Amino acid sequence: MMEDFNPNRYAVIDAKNPREIVMLRGHGCTWRRCRFCDYHLDSSKDEAANFALNQKHLKKVTGVHGKLEVINSGSFVDLDEQTVALIEQVCLKHGIKQVHFECHWRHRNEIADFRKRFAAHDIELKIKTGVETFDSLFRESYLDKGITTDSPEEIAEYFDEVCLLQGIPGQTAKSMDSDIQTGLKHFERVCINIMQENGRPIKPDPGVIRIFSQELYPKYINDSRVDILMENTAFGVGGVVTHAE
Repeated sequence: MMEDFNPNRYAVIDAKNPREIVMLRGHGCTWRRCRFCDYHLDSSKDEAANFALNQKHLKKVTGVHGKLEVINSGSFVDLDEQTVALIEQVCLKHGIKQVHFECHWRHRNEIADFRKRFAAHDIELKIKTGVETFDSLFRESYLDKGITTDSPEEIAEYFDEVCLLQGIPGQTAKSMDSDIQTGLKHFERVCINIMQENGRPIKPDPGVIRIFSQELYPKYINDSRVDILMENTAFGVGGVVTHAE
């Protein structure tokens, strides 16, 4: 029997970019090769069980800010059809006009049709991807992210927002700041995730995290386009592996 997460799966974000956020469960990221991420463990091949869990938490959505963010240990394509249809229904019921989804680079060609699906209901999609760093050699040889372009401009053709991973070995204040500036130049929003310890080979570097905290955190914490997650539960969702819900 698979291990399952029992995290918080619904929260309301009242600060920057106010929105509700739900962490749903799908069949998991299809890449699964990133050397820093075990997020795909929050997944199941049982679509009926996934829908039951997702339905439970989508019922908590109220539309309080008119925006909803959906995360799900991979890409929107990893969610079952019933769940996607329910997200549409929840948005229509509560007057939600903007939904944020996440997506891996390898599914970029499925984004346009997904946007059209929601646009038919007058709902705007914002699609976020995990770039981690714009240093493509570092990203692909060390992180094994699976992005097949060196061009931020090309990534921006598909995605509205990016996540960056900082606090890992090899990074400097200059390289981290360069990534943030590149993100702000080409994308609407940047979400900085500080590396957390997990079961994957790459571990956080306390020295790099200290540099970030001292030099970059003060510079960007009040930027309305930059989210900084010093802990992976900073948005109010997420948690540790315990038992099945």
